[in-house]
Amino acid sequence: MGEPLTDDERKAFAAITGRAEEPLERVDELWCIVGRRGGKTRAAGTLAAYVATLCDWTDKLAPGERGVLPILAASTSQADRAFQHVIGVLQHSPVLKGQIMGDPTSETIRLSNFIDVTIKPANFRTIRSITAVAAICDELAFWHIEGSKNPDREILAALRPALITTGGPLMVISSPYARRGELYRAFKSDYGQDGDPSLLVAKGPSKAFNSTLPQSEIDKAYARDPSSASAEYGGEFRSDVEMLIDRETVELAVDLNTPQRPYRQGIRYRAFIDPSGGSSDSMTLCIGHKEDDRAVIDVLLEKKPPYSPEFVAEEFSNTLKAYGLSDVTGDRYGGEWCREPFQRRGITYRLADAPKSEMYLALVPSLNSGRVVLLDNDKLVEQIVALERRVGRTGRDSVDHMPGGHDDLANGVAGCVYLLLLKQAPVARSVRMTTSSAGGASAFSHPMGGYDPYRQIDAMLAEAKHAFIPNCDRRRT
Repeated sequence: MGEPLTDDERKAFAAITGRAEEPLERVDELWCIVGRRGGKTRAAGTLAAYVATLCDWTDKLAPGERGVLPILAASTSQADRAFQHVIGVLQHSPVLKGQIMGDPTSETIRLSNFIDVTIKPANFRTIRSITAVAAICDELAFWHIEGSKNPDREILAALRPALITTGGPLMVISSPYARRGELYRAFKSDYGQDGDPSLLVAKGPSKAFNSTLPQSEIDKAYARDPSSASAEYGGEFRSDVEMLIDRETVELAVDLNTPQRPYRQGIRYRAFIDPSGGSSDSMTLCIGHKEDDRAVIDVLLEKKPPYSPEFVAEEFSNTLKAYGLSDVTGDRYGGEWCREPFQRRGITYRLADAPKSEMYLALVPSLNSGRVVLLDNDKLVEQIVALERRVGRTGRDSVDHMPGGHDDLANGVAGCVYLLLLKQAPVARSVRMTTSSAGGASAFSHPMGGYDPYRQIDAMLAEAKHAFIPNCDRRRT
C-alpha cells in the first residue's frame, strides 16, 4: 500500500519479491505466488475489507452509483473462502461492523459507503459494466472454463478496465502450477528488481508466509510426491507438467461446420465409449472410420450428468446399430457394470487394452501429422488443448486433464483414433531388430512382453511419413 517498512520487514520483503527496496506508493497490481496454507486467502480478505471500508471512493462514483469489489475464483464455493474472511474482519471490528447494511447474503456484503463486496465466478462476462474499487483473483493458476481459449488472460483483460475509473488495486493470489498462463507470465516478466514498479510480484514457500505451518506435514508431502509438494508447499512452478499439444494443431484437424457425419454403406466403423456413473462426469460415445491412413471422426455424443446409465446405454446402442456396429470398446473405468446393459441390447462391450495415457500419447503424433479429422466441436478442442503431460517419479509419462477439468470428449476421441490407427494384432514376446552403420551391421534382441512395437514405430514415423516419405508403407519401412 506504499507504507515504509522497518529493517526487519524489508529483509522479509526482499526475500519474497527479489527487490531491495519497497515501493513508497501503492502498486496497481499485487501478485502473490504462495504455497498452500500460506495464509494468502486470509490476507486477501483483510485487504478487501480495508479497501472497501477505510478508503473513500465517493469522488470516483457517480451519484447513486455503487462501487463493487469482486472476489473471483474458479467456482463460487472457492471464492466464498475469501468472502468469509471479509465478513469476519468487518463483523469483529467495533468500528467497521457499523458499515454493514443488513445481513450479508451468500454472495454480497452491502456497505453504507456505497460499496458492495461480491462473489463472482471467474468469467469475463460477469465483470463487465461494473465500477470496481479493487478486485481479488483467487487461485488464478487453476482457472479453467470450457469454451474459453485463455480464461485467465480474457478475464483479466475484462477486469482491468473496470478498475480504471477508481484506480483501485488488483490482487492476484494463487499457488503455482504449470509453467504457463498469466501467473507464470507475471512471475517471468515482473518478479525482481527489473520488474514493472507498478506491479509487485511476491513468491515463496508456505513457511515463508505462515511460520506456524507444521514442518512435519510438509516433509510428509515431499516424501509422497516431491514434484507436487514443491508446488503445493515450496511455491515453485512445476517442471513435470506441460501442455500435450498446441491449439493450432488441434484446430487444423477440425472439419469446420461438420458436427456429425451420416452413415455410409461400405464403411467399416469403430466405436469407443468413455463411461461414467452419471453423477459427475459425462458419458461419451465416439464413432469413426479409417480413410486411407487417416482416422475420420463421424459421431461424438455426450450425455452430461445427472442421467440414468440405462437410458444412455439405450441411446448409445441405437446409435451404434445405426452405424452397423454390434460391438464397442470402452475405457477400463466402466468394468462389468457397463457390459451388462449394452449386452442386453445386443452390443458387445470390450475393455480397452491400453490405458488412457497411452491412447493420449498416441493421439499426439497422429494429430501432428494430419492423420486425424475431427468434428466441429469447440468443447472437444478445449479438452484436447487442456490435456497435460506429466512425468512421474519413475520417469514414465502420463496424461490427464488439469485439476478441476474434464476430458470425457477427448478420451472418447483418443480411444477411437487408437482403435483406427494404432491397435495391432499381438506380436511375439521377443523382437530382433538389426541396424546398419558405417562400421558394419549390429543386432540386438529385446524382450517386449505384450507390448506392440509397431505402436512405437507409428509414433516415430507419423510426422515423417507425410513430410518426407509420402507413399511409404509402415511395416515395410
